[in-house]
Amino acid sequence: MMTDTLSSIRLNRRGFLGAAAVSAASLAVSACSTVSRGAYVDGPPPEAPQLSVDSSFGDYAMMYGPVTDEGYEVPGIPLKKMNKRFLRQVVQDPTGERPGTIVVDTSNHFLYLVREGGEAMRYGVGLGRAGFEWSGRAVIQWKRKWPTWTPPDEMIGRQPELAKYSAANGGMQPGLMNPLGARALYIFQNNQDTLYRLHGSPEWSSIGKSVSSGCVRLMNQDIIDLYDRVPNKTPILVTGGLGGVA
Repeated sequence: MMTDTLSSIRLNRRGFLGAAAVSAASLAVSACSTVSRGAYVDGPPPEAPQLSVDSSFGDYAMMYGPVTDEGYEVPGIPLKKMNKRFLRQVVQDPTGERPGTIVVDTSNHFLYLVREGGEAMRYGVGLGRAGFEWSGRAVIQWKRKWPTWTPPDEMIGRQPELAKYSAANGGMQPGLMNPLGARALYIFQNNQDTLYRLHGSPEWSSIGKSVSSGCVRLMNQDIIDLYDRVPNKTPILVTGGLGGVA
């Protein structure tokens, strides 16, 4: 779904790092981290939209219940503690993008997967702390189930305790506590790895907040669902320009 216009795309990120070869997938470097420093930044005030669940989902208890995936036991989400606006649902598409496009709305902590017929699948997301935000157009170059996490050198420089997970030490092995969670979708611009990911997280309470080191995190149940819906080369737009969306 890439076009010639992608060569003019700009993806803004302070300290943008260079390319990473796709062949290095087994030790994919990522800027994402679950290490929190400072208070959470809350998203917009809670609202009570009319929820629309795709009939293929089942109910929310089924969608967000415990699941066995690739040999890992993923815990269920405590729905009574969740802001319902961040649960997976079908909404009218506010983006105007082509069907099949992923749009991350940083102003409201939503991720949209645009569908046919003027609809979009909407997921709640957690985002990066101030100073790590980014925006622009890019592409999902490739995807991994239960990926290895390897913090880049600049992150280890800020947080030396992460040195044990460096590339030289083999990274953090897949698992429930791995910062990339159950799935990772790797964001590239012009065939260069941006080091940003869409990924899973066990920290359901961070959805709708800005706390990680830059990546877009979803509940593990949601990233598993999204992973199965999007192929490699899916276009992605990250923007704060949908601020009026409820």
